[in-house]
Amino acid sequence: MVEWLASFGKSKNNGVTRKLYSYEWQCAQQALEKRIKKVGLQAYYDDVGNLFGRLPGTERNALTILTGSHIDTVVDGGKYDGAYGIIAGFLALRYLYEQHGLPKKNIEVVSLCEEEGSRFPMTYWGSGSITGVKSMDDVQGLVDLQNVSFLNAMHEAGFGQGKHRHPSRTDLECFLELHIEQGEILEREEKAIGLVSHIVGQRRYEITVVGESNHAGTTPMAWRKDAMYVASELIQLLIQRAKETTSGLVATVGQLQLDPNISNVIPGKVIFTIDIRHCEEEVIDEFSKAVFKEFQLIADKHKTDVSIRNWMNEKPIKMCEKLMGLSETILTRDKVPFKKMVSGAGHDAQMFASFCPTSLLFVPSHKGISHSPYEFTRTEDLEKGIQLLIKVLYELAY
Repeated sequence: MVEWLASFGKSKNNGVTRKLYSYEWQCAQQALEKRIKKVGLQAYYDDVGNLFGRLPGTERNALTILTGSHIDTVVDGGKYDGAYGIIAGFLALRYLYEQHGLPKKNIEVVSLCEEEGSRFPMTYWGSGSITGVKSMDDVQGLVDLQNVSFLNAMHEAGFGQGKHRHPSRTDLECFLELHIEQGEILEREEKAIGLVSHIVGQRRYEITVVGESNHAGTTPMAWRKDAMYVASELIQLLIQRAKETTSGLVATVGQLQLDPNISNVIPGKVIFTIDIRHCEEEVIDEFSKAVFKEFQLIADKHKTDVSIRNWMNEKPIKMCEKLMGLSETILTRDKVPFKKMVSGAGHDAQMFASFCPTSLLFVPSHKGISHSPYEFTRTEDLEKGIQLLIKVLYELAY
């Protein structure tokens, strides 16, 4: 099924490009819909394009247990990111139905329409629409790189016109997401399953260092106000301080701009970005304040100016301890090696976590490679994840 689903949007590099509402995206959702119906599940869409496969419960007014992940990909992405969670949910429901018949509570697998933000400047559109965090107001005026509007793309794909049920839900008991780790901790530590306790908070900054642009040959070293030299010192300090922390905090400088960006001119201005992540907001706060205080001292020492702009502030999200405990009990009983861990990447689970009890489960990623055609997880590791999902769903619904 991994290879089958990857055929919709397969790239020349053997990766997958499946952007929201694209032709490839539509083909993938329609193919999944047919498979869902073929095994006896009820298939339906909501009005933003989330696809559901439903196994109805026998109890009246029963709540719904939801599992799944996202169908969209980054450009030239991997076969497993998002897709695995959908495939796992589908196979789990098929197995449960064949082996045990109808559950007491409703179970649904969802192929969420979007998570990555690879076409429009909008992330978690699928899960955000279900939980009420996102609405049509949020996509007004959004366009892709080809200047196609979000609304037009949605309408052309057959959604956003009231033909399907409203995406917001009030009947969810819990949400379970099974996902590849996208890191190499589980593989390195030889653990089969990751039980995620938190999804990290993310703080992103834009740092601007202003010095003085001047001639590279005629300006003595002692008289320079070299913005690049100062920025280099700031970056080195940031990374060193992050390495000195023992709390699992990570800090990254991912973008760098020089002005003027010319080989024989002293840079007068440098702009760089900082990405800081941790599972506790207080740790991010303390680290940021301490580092930026040192930034100011360094800038003053070199008679330059530094300004700091915070442009993202996503809070850490805690997963449901009760659901994690259920998985832990099953894995301990079955003698499957597992690790309690923190997710350093964002997932749809973070949108559901403040809406209903939520569990995020990982299987290993080979060498931690993700968002790449080289993304890979062994079949036996994929199977162990699905076996756990089946047992969790059985305990919750049957």
